[in-house]
Amino acid sequence: MFNLEDGIDSLTNFKRQTADYLRQLHATGSPLVLTINGKAEVVVQDAAAYQRLVELAARADREETVAAIREGLADANAGRVKPARKALKALAKKYGIPVSDE
Repeated sequence: MFNLEDGIDSLTNFKRQTADYLRQLHATGSPLVLTINGKAEVVVQDAAAYQRLVELAARADREETVAAIREGLADANAGRVKPARKALKALAKKYGIPVSDE
């Protein structure tokens, strides 16, 4: 979990004490927000913690995709569908796109 009290420091301090900050990043797994002139500019994170974050994001993306597919299948099974041509014509009309009468 990100700790605002311990998780923000200046880039200058980070450059002066890089080894200490790296030990802290490895030990806690928490990111560190670095500031320049008091403004947050960059986030530094341990590689292992970053890998976990990437994996969580990928898993969440897969879960959202599966949920959307299940929702679409449920709609189809419940008859909440319309023919593709009819749907495309409605979208074309809504957005002012010319349509051929094929």
